Amino acid sequence: MAVVGFEFNKINVDKKSALKGDVSINNNVKITDVKRSDLVVGPNKQPGLKFEFEYESAYEPDFAKIVLGGSVLFIGPEDLVKETVEGWGKEKKVKKELMAVILNNVLDKCNVQSLILSSTTNLPPPIRMPKVEVKKD
Repeated sequence: MAVVGFEFNKINVDKKSALKGDVSINNNVKITDVKRSDLVVGPNKQPGLKFEFEYESAYEPDFAKIVLGGSVLFIGPEDLVKETVEGWGKEKKVKKELMAVILNNVLDKCNVQSLILSSTTNLPPPIRMPKVEVKKD
């Protein structure tokens, strides 16, 4: 069971106005589709899944938005792949353990990319950055 591929197919920053006052930033990630996508290496075929996702950092009140889209390629046992495709087709549900693996991978990549994009476009960072605090003696 492993994530073997990741790609962005959508990167968008929409900055509507200059920053005025306080801004709240809401981050959200969602899986938009799950498809069977077997991995063929030479004569071998490994059962796989392609998870399509969308990540969004919304700067409120209606100030800016960062939207990232893409896919994650996962390989695993045939029974898990089949069960996941059936579960997604019927109820748009994926096992919690598998969803955690996929979403953590998406968040790892998207958090870094959204930080780079926010810096490039002079937006506040969409995730809290560590700060050094000086204690008074």
